[in-house]
Amino acid sequence: MEDVTIATSSAVGKHLEKIAEGTPVSYLVFNKQKITLVAKMTIGRSFDNTIVIDNKLASRHHATIQKIKDAYFLKDEESTNGTFLNGVRVPAGKYVRLNPGDKITIGAATLVMS
Repeated sequence: MEDVTIATSSAVGKHLEKIAEGTPVSYLVFNKQKITLVAKMTIGRSFDNTIVIDNKLASRHHATIQKIKDAYFLKDEESTNGTFLNGVRVPAGKYVRLNPGDKITIGAATLVMS
């Protein structure tokens, strides 16, 4: 006899099961645009960055998003005003794992992981 549970029989249960699988992040949303993630991306005010943030609170080379194995990590590049992940300041030089829905704040700019 087959075990029928709310997870196997309802749309909500199936959706929660997908979330539990740990869907990897694949893009950022910034200024209402999807930016596909690559192995290494730099973020900052300088035009040589992958993602340019036109804001005086952003350092020239503010932060880095880097793929390590099958996950993406955020690193603050010793910026003046800090990088925030979900409202918490990222320690300079430390890698923090990114998950879907995470909000990265640099100055007045917000980038959302999806």
